[in-house]
Amino acid sequence: MPRSQKNDNFIDKTFTIVADILLRIIPTTQREKEAFTHYRDQSEGEYAEALRNYYEAMRLEIDPYDRSYIPYNIGLIHTSNGDHIKALEYYFQALERNPSLPQALNNMAVICHYVRLSMSQILLVIKNYP
Repeated sequence: MPRSQKNDNFIDKTFTIVADILLRIIPTTQREKEAFTHYRDQSEGEYAEALRNYYEAMRLEIDPYDRSYIPYNIGLIHTSNGDHIKALEYYFQALERNPSLPQALNNMAVICHYVRLSMSQILLVIKNYP
């Protein structure tokens, strides 16, 4: 079931408040503070804005390890929005960049179970993945 654009989840709101406080206490650069605000868009349910930020991050990020988390996070957004096939595609991309990303494998398994994909359907998705 797709989540609404505004996430009223208590845990997400609590995380945002605590993170804002920590960001003020811990010495960080202005660039790090700006990066955090982009990540916060996702936790606040601002998925369209978060996607734009992640696509921009894909263009700018040079560290391979950090880069692997960008498609993973994009996959999380598509999962939340109920676009499971697109989410699987981004989880595959994350695994290509970082095969040691068990959370991507877990999310893929959850999606396959949720939409009741058979093993042959899963293999077809994998086979058709570029």
